[in-house]
Amino acid sequence: MDHPYDVTVGADSARAVFLRSSELWFLDLTDGVEHRVADRVGSYATDRDARVVALLRDGELLRADLVDGTLDPVTTDGPAHDPRPDPQGVAIGYLTDPGAAASLRVTGPDGDRLLAGEPGNAWREHGDTIAWGIPGAGAAEFGRTRGWWWSPDGRQILAVRSARTVSLHLLDLDEGWVDVHWDRETYPHLAQVRWSGGGPLITVLRRMQQHGLILSIDPRTGETQVHAELADARWVEPIPGTPRHLPDGRVLVGGELAHDGFDARCLFADGSLLTPPGLYVRRVAGTLPRADGPAGAPDLIVEGSLGEPSVREVFRVRTSIGGGGPEVQRITVLSSSDQVTVGGDVLVAGTRVWRGEREFTLRAPAGTHDCAPVLERVTDRRLPAGILYPAGHVVGTRLPVLVTMGDGPGFQQVVADPAAWAERQRWADSGFAVVSIDSRGTPGVAPSFEKAVHRRLADVVLADQADALAALHGKHPDLDLSRIAVRGRGLGGWLAAMAVLKRPEVFHRAVAHQPVVDWAEVPPIVAERYLGDRADSPDVYAHHGLAETGVSPDVLLVGAELPGFPSRHTVTFAEELTFLNG
Repeated sequence: MDHPYDVTVGADSARAVFLRSSELWFLDLTDGVEHRVADRVGSYATDRDARVVALLRDGELLRADLVDGTLDPVTTDGPAHDPRPDPQGVAIGYLTDPGAAASLRVTGPDGDRLLAGEPGNAWREHGDTIAWGIPGAGAAEFGRTRGWWWSPDGRQILAVRSARTVSLHLLDLDEGWVDVHWDRETYPHLAQVRWSGGGPLITVLRRMQQHGLILSIDPRTGETQVHAELADARWVEPIPGTPRHLPDGRVLVGGELAHDGFDARCLFADGSLLTPPGLYVRRVAGTLPRADGPAGAPDLIVEGSLGEPSVREVFRVRTSIGGGGPEVQRITVLSSSDQVTVGGDVLVAGTRVWRGEREFTLRAPAGTHDCAPVLERVTDRRLPAGILYPAGHVVGTRLPVLVTMGDGPGFQQVVADPAAWAERQRWADSGFAVVSIDSRGTPGVAPSFEKAVHRRLADVVLADQADALAALHGKHPDLDLSRIAVRGRGLGGWLAAMAVLKRPEVFHRAVAHQPVVDWAEVPPIVAERYLGDRADSPDVYAHHGLAETGVSPDVLLVGAELPGFPSRHTVTFAEELTFLNG
């Protein structure tokens, strides 16, 4: 039995739907009983009340009614992808051929029909295939995983059209449609889209991501209105779950407070600050009604960190503005894998489910993790750091050090969750003191901490890693700093290789898995976020390229090749251990 995941809660608070080991289940929130619906489920989506489910099983589209207990196949025009019922559960929209000229279709009581699509090589734009309903190029880098959305009344669909550029269109189910109008030449990046009450809200960014607009869309005309602006000299970092309409008509916006001594990721409603500066907001999960408050001012359910970046928590944030300033209530601490979902008056956090005053628990295997990292904050920059020793380590025994770079900047490694350290414990038990350091460039601390790496990523990160190791040695003398190895993957693999190439006096051996060899390989959205415009700063890109930095027999490349470096297509744990030990 595996942990539940991909949870959806109905707006009527009657059911919580989820996957467990590729099986579809739902929890009846009236009696707390779990019900198995289907097996071999690849993905699913529900209507507003989580009564009707569209699911994919072995490439076939099925429709489940969780109240009637029926599960029926749905006839489609070819293999279906990304199916979603309308909010009322009457029709189901889906995509065909998402890898090429994707089309958006709708099937329901009146049959199956094409809503938007331009299939075939005859329909091309500037040499690119036209696709409807897929997220589009660059969406993943902003955390946007969808390319189409039902209107709350089920009468329209807002869809992305992707070709050389990305555009948005409002499609009426009676065949009419209008374009969404904004300056796509100036703001080409469609970072966020939400349509759940009121009109659609979108976040669009300039190419270099230093300026963005929060726009509301008139669903009748496609015209847009500016609700807020986002600006930063380095890059704008929108907060997931925003923007969104609050029930009283205000627009919730995620932004950054960087003046008057403040340095925080915060939430604003029509310009009014809702969160205290000490709360680092990671995501807005939704809203819950407040028992003692007006119906139009529910509380926000927010994922964030308050004072300690290694701890991710769920908070309840008051949206009604009082004279005492922002009001925040802690609800629970999250593990690294816990997801937070809200619907109606129900909150799901990991396996814990609250409906008003009642609490349920979703069945899950008991966690057994013996990892016990020692967490520290070191240097004058208060860098989060963690150390894992081998099981049974005897104090006074010197150990070689293995520094993990993880997946690179933008990903936290130092978290207060033993389960997140399980793989690193294997390396510790092989004879290393495993050290993980969240250098500048890592989320969870403050915007200035995260963005200090702009155009100087390698130098800042490696300086922080070296300084943190020296500071840790004062508290942990068993760290043998004359034997330091590094490993990482992707951008973390690139950093591992750069550590040995740029700071060989500190870092002595490295294994780089699928490293970035040239920043031309990195999606432009990510590359320009960290290094700026390649055309304006070729020297910055050259400074961050492995080929331009040097060669070393002490760096093993796995899944990449460069002259002067040992390389392997794959490597076993034993082989990697031998190389890191020199």
